[in-house]
Amino acid sequence: MTTVTTTPSRPGKTPATVAFVGAGPGDPGLLTVRAVELLAEADAVVIDQIARDQVVARHCRPEVDVVDAGRGDHGQRLTHAANAKLVVSTARAHKGGLVVRLMDGDPATFNGLAEEALACAKAGVPVEVVPGVSAVSAVPAYAGVPLTTAESSALHVIAHAGGTKGRASTVDPACLDPRSTVVVLGSAEALAAGLAALLEAGRDAGTPVAVTGHGTSVRQSTAVTTLEDATAAVESAPTPALAVVGPTVDLRQTINWFESRPLFGWNVLVPRTKEQSESIDRRLSRYGAISTVVPTISVEPPRTPQQMERAITGLVTGRYEWVGFTSVNAVKAVRERFEALGLDVRSFAGLKVAAVGGVTAQALRDWGLIPDLVPTGEQSARGLLEEWPPYDDLLDPINRILLPRADIATDTLVAGLVEMGWEVDDVTAYRTVRAAPPAPEVRDAIKSGAFDAVVFTSSSTVRNLVGIAGKPHTNTVIACIGPQTAKTAEEHGLRVDVLAAEPSAEVLIDALADHGAARAHAAHEAGEQVRRPSERRSESRRRARS
Repeated sequence: MTTVTTTPSRPGKTPATVAFVGAGPGDPGLLTVRAVELLAEADAVVIDQIARDQVVARHCRPEVDVVDAGRGDHGQRLTHAANAKLVVSTARAHKGGLVVRLMDGDPATFNGLAEEALACAKAGVPVEVVPGVSAVSAVPAYAGVPLTTAESSALHVIAHAGGTKGRASTVDPACLDPRSTVVVLGSAEALAAGLAALLEAGRDAGTPVAVTGHGTSVRQSTAVTTLEDATAAVESAPTPALAVVGPTVDLRQTINWFESRPLFGWNVLVPRTKEQSESIDRRLSRYGAISTVVPTISVEPPRTPQQMERAITGLVTGRYEWVGFTSVNAVKAVRERFEALGLDVRSFAGLKVAAVGGVTAQALRDWGLIPDLVPTGEQSARGLLEEWPPYDDLLDPINRILLPRADIATDTLVAGLVEMGWEVDDVTAYRTVRAAPPAPEVRDAIKSGAFDAVVFTSSSTVRNLVGIAGKPHTNTVIACIGPQTAKTAEEHGLRVDVLAAEPSAEVLIDALADHGAARAHAAHEAGEQVRRPSERRSESRRRARS
């Protein structure tokens, strides 16, 4: 992240208020409600050492200025004094506005809050402090290691431990109590020095130690060892790392909730657009996976807009009894056309509105429309048809339905509605065309098996992904949303491992999680280490080379 040149965003003579906000140790879900509120209002965000692009993209306005306080222009680490000057200068550049100083963990715990807040006070910059979740408590919790119990109620923290000389003299004697818990954090060198200091000062060599790297992220890994062997665990741990020393480490065997999630650490390929994949992303994250979205289609306006314009005119003039939306893209296409013509949702007065499923229904609600019909069962055209009321010439004053859809939509819904007595205007609201191929490294990852799974939500996603990027590796788990999608996958030479019980993206991810859990159970039963599909591919390659 490079420093962005800032310009005053709001009129005023006083500097911007600086809000020191704790961002937590890594998991974006650990932001507080107040932190999210301030990020949404911020004119500038000063980020800390850990990259916060995801947090900024999710919670800030697109025009927010982002300033990097982790590194200088030449890549050097900035001191607390340099950071303080940077924060003050950013506040002065945004007179009357709001600057969020986003700090890793908690601002007041082993951070530069004191130096930076004092510099703001000296410069006449008003401040606010929003506490955050500290790595001291969060990382052990995510590793399944409570810091205290009824028998181990003492907690000590060693941060930025010193060098090799005089180690024993720097350790508080209370840290040597076998019932106490000690958290050690800092650089890899400092972590090793702090653990060595405890051992040299007299803490029992057999004391359990948990070393966790990349804490609270899906890359988290924890090694359990003893104090006498802890140095080796620190050397092999990914950074940033944290160590917990004490008897509570033994509880990890029972409370290891985060790293034991069924898809923990899996990299799942999602062949959908970013807008369509949000619910899938959230579901995958709940199971411990990280998703990579590769768009396989591009949505474009119809080649001839006259049909769509006539449909909008008919909608406004009362030609239709119902309007049926079968996708978020359909909602977006109609909404954009309305706005281009200077219309709004009041034109839907008196109309009945149907949505194919929850995601489409939410897109309508975001526009200000509450759908009258959403399938309670299968969320598909078939499910919508099952619950659509037949035409009744006594109850329905108009017998016509508008269906704004994609150019490649199937005829199932139209045929079923016509059979129930309705007349249907099936209008092309948008065209779907194959997206451009992804970056070469993504194509290589797909074909080489670097992805643990691929989730296909339609037959077109199968055809288009294979067309623009090639077939996924045989070790990659293939998950399909329904029988038709599975059939298309098999026709393209793919082995289908997971099939959703019903055509829902959430059900599909749940089924993939069940598959991951079954694989883990089978590995445990066989006494083997649990490995992700991509790790098995790497192991096979190593064996082949040897």
